[in-house]
Amino acid sequence: MTGAQEAIDRILDPGGSDVEVLQGVVDVLHERIDHYSWIGIYLVEGDDLVLGPWKGPQATEHVRIPVGQGVCGAAAASGQTEVVDDVNADPRYLACFPSTRSEIVVPIAHERRVVGEIDIDSDQAAAFGGGDREFLERIAVQISHAAAGAAAVL
Repeated sequence: MTGAQEAIDRILDPGGSDVEVLQGVVDVLHERIDHYSWIGIYLVEGDDLVLGPWKGPQATEHVRIPVGQGVCGAAAASGQTEVVDDVNADPRYLACFPSTRSEIVVPIAHERRVVGEIDIDSDQAAAFGGGDREFLERIAVQISHAAAGAAAVL
């Protein structure tokens, strides 16, 4: 994940628009980490999560999720990272793709308020370990300003 971190650091350094920064991060995660099948950044708009930049084999039908609903909504409501090793065993999971086996959702907080989240699906069961969690939580901190800016223009 070191190569991905270095590429993300380069995206953050030049300071493009907030949406460009978020899309760049999504692109790097998708291109550099094999077990990340689908990556999306949801932004908070009122009581909903609204899909922002994403990358994967196809779009998800879940472009708007109420805070508190599903795994994504739970992470936004609690402000805590959610890791689901087997999406078929978690009744909160909102099915996006038949191939998805596991999911990690990392809230993005700015000024102590959740403004978005990183949502990643994997086609592998139990794909997300402690290293993924630490790495993605660090990325969430790094992109918190861009996520807050992007959420403000929704």
